[in-house]
Amino acid sequence: MCAYCRGHRGIMKIAIINTGGTISCVGTPLAPMSAQAFAKACKTLIDETIIVQNYPNTELHYAVDVKFPESSTGTLDSTNLQPTDWCIIARYILDHYSEYDGWVVLHGTDSMDFTGTALPFLLSVFNDRGVTTAQLSKPVIITGSQLPMFYQGPDEKEPSALAYNTDAFQNFSGAIAAAQTGIPEVCVYFQNQLYRGNRVLKTNASEFNAFSSPNYPSLGEYGIQFQILFENILPPPVSKSVSLDDATARGSAIQQLNYVAANINNFPVMQFNAFPAWYAFNDNAKTCSGLIANLLNACVASGVKGLILESYGEGNFPSGNPDNPSGGAAYQALAAANASGVVIVDCTQVIAGVVNDNAYAAGAWLPAVGALNPADMTPMAAFAKLMILLTTAGYRKWTAAQVKTLMQTNLLGEMISVNKLDSRINPLLLANQTLAALDGSATLINNPVAGPVLRDSTGAQLWAAISPAPPSDQLPGRLIMQNDGNLVFYSRYNAPMWATNTGVSTGASSMLVLSGSAGKPADLALLVYDYDRNVVTKTLYQQK
Repeated sequence: MCAYCRGHRGIMKIAIINTGGTISCVGTPLAPMSAQAFAKACKTLIDETIIVQNYPNTELHYAVDVKFPESSTGTLDSTNLQPTDWCIIARYILDHYSEYDGWVVLHGTDSMDFTGTALPFLLSVFNDRGVTTAQLSKPVIITGSQLPMFYQGPDEKEPSALAYNTDAFQNFSGAIAAAQTGIPEVCVYFQNQLYRGNRVLKTNASEFNAFSSPNYPSLGEYGIQFQILFENILPPPVSKSVSLDDATARGSAIQQLNYVAANINNFPVMQFNAFPAWYAFNDNAKTCSGLIANLLNACVASGVKGLILESYGEGNFPSGNPDNPSGGAAYQALAAANASGVVIVDCTQVIAGVVNDNAYAAGAWLPAVGALNPADMTPMAAFAKLMILLTTAGYRKWTAAQVKTLMQTNLLGEMISVNKLDSRINPLLLANQTLAALDGSATLINNPVAGPVLRDSTGAQLWAAISPAPPSDQLPGRLIMQNDGNLVFYSRYNAPMWATNTGVSTGASSMLVLSGSAGKPADLALLVYDYDRNVVTKTLYQQK
């Protein structure tokens, strides 16, 4: 139930989970406080005065029983957080889900962008189509600071005051306000901005505006009042049965999380930057070598199960042989990694933009070695997503191909949707806009003179919504995946020209999905999928 629906009870309960970080450090030099010491300082110095003044209908609960075993204080600088620590945070939220209306997670800034992706994936359950079967319905707001929240003098044994002119209390207060909104997402709140957690990057080490979201707009901004940009927010669970409020759905998430926590260290993933390095080759002798190849081979030999390449530009990576990429040592190292089962994702080290590895010959060879295209996903998001998907695959019995499909699919708003329209998120395909098969082997385009047309990579037409083409004065039109389950193509005058006739009067949240491949294994399909009822309602094209 959202925060706005709690009015009958009068009091909102927000849990504060203190993982550590600068916000809860004190002294000179700075040292971490325990969760108990931080909670005592908050209750003594701010809860009964400032917090009550600003949030009179809010009750804060400090979760002092969340402990990280690596540290004597039970809290950690985020530099030292491990993947199993993500699971500790997620488990507390799931175990106490029915007790609170939202959570504020205090976190160090160094790895906040990794945790911002890990938590939503650990708090969700998907089927092999990427459809959510257990979903967060309450806010989880991660925040921290560049400077500490409290001052403790050299002769003092505990904090005596709020620290002067820091970002800590502003971020703490803003996170509490964000947790009151009922947004059903994991978010990061920093310097007056609310961001989707799996979209953020730490982009400033020395200023208060430490985080940004280069490829997705903010979800809200705290000025004189807190303004929420609802058009940018993920929709809530499609039904109560898939909400974590439902005991069965929550139980499935807990069981999956238990498995992930026990096995995640068996699926290490590594980020690997492209950088200028020596290489050599002899095409006649068919020999090659290079520093990048040596390092890649060492990574695979150490047991990594996934490689997140941080390539140049739009996805270019040095092959080790400019004119003949397959003769390069880096190419061969990645090909060998792929053959051994390592999942390779071709991200970019550029802060903003979309990967297009076919734009230049220097990147066009990467699909041949199995590299996946993450669109506009950040390397940090790709890292956490891949590690959790690889681990979860053992529990869900997913195949390697299914993991790769899920990796390239927008599951929780972490990337743009390249192969589907969703009636509740991105329902519209305008003229000249496209959906693409994940391997690029086919494209559905809303052709401005012909309407929706599906073609393979050679340009051959596989399917058309309207044949022959409609009168030119009716176009261009709009293809809309409606929330009643009907896929409709409207003329320029808003008259329906074609429809799947799959609408349901009671509503049917649905997706138009372009799945599979027109190449190998030749299983391309264009279909309408009702994800409220988990059923395909219309198959528009199925490769035979």
